Amino acid sequence: MHDETNRNGRVDGKHLLRVDGITKSFSGLTALSDVSFGIERSHIKALIGPNGAGKTTLLNIISGLLSPDSGHVYYRGRDLMRLRPHEIAAQGLSRTFQLVRLFTANNAKVLDNLLIGAHSKLKPSLLKSLFLRGIIRHQHREVRERAYEQLRFVGLERAAGDTSPSNLPFGNQRLLEIARALMAEPEVLLLDEPASGLNDAEVEDFKKILLALKEKGMTILLVEHNMKLIMDVADEIVVLDFGRKLAEGNCDEISRNRKVIEAYLGSDYTKLAGGNHSA
Repeated sequence: MHDETNRNGRVDGKHLLRVDGITKSFSGLTALSDVSFGIERSHIKALIGPNGAGKTTLLNIISGLLSPDSGHVYYRGRDLMRLRPHEIAAQGLSRTFQLVRLFTANNAKVLDNLLIGAHSKLKPSLLKSLFLRGIIRHQHREVRERAYEQLRFVGLERAAGDTSPSNLPFGNQRLLEIARALMAEPEVLLLDEPASGLNDAEVEDFKKILLALKEKGMTILLVEHNMKLIMDVADEIVVLDFGRKLAEGNCDEISRNRKVIEAYLGSDYTKLAGGNHSA
């Protein structure tokens, strides 16, 4: 196990990824204030809270899209704050976005999107991934084979032919994003509301994928509003409210936390034990 060192110089061997004292403001408005928590290896950690609580901002900081005003992000003991997004991805962190982002330029197909997801391993530029994909396919057959494996894993093997991502049902577009993120062979997966817009059957299928990834050893930070999904898959939950960490604990502790109930879950939080709902 790799050790991590926090800002006070103490070694933390428990967590693969740790955010430490993250603070971020926009035009004088505080989006995050001194947020700290860690994620253990092969665990699913859920990050929940009302809209505007700072969840996506935190994912953007972890993945390098934003710089914090103060604080650090440690992965395998290395401070990621001076790294660019592609360098962080190359370290072993992949993410999806709240709004589906699939490539359709130059008549890109489903398989092309997965090849783009592997670009950090292939080393070509994104431009080459889009416009010279025939060369990439010829030179990297093993990557194509891995792409087919990921499509089978998420249940999209039938879309591997001449299918445009824009022609996929919305739920399948979400799954394609997951498959593309997995092409970078990450150790940590950052998911921003991946179940948003999915119907009940699709959420159930997605739950199986998350649990299968965990079984394979994947570490996942999951931003999500579907509380039934979270209660079914998460090992621990962090609750943000107005940019501050309101609570942290296992599912049972969070579902019984009075502050969390008042700020987010609502008085009828007992529905978390079952039934179809979203928080």
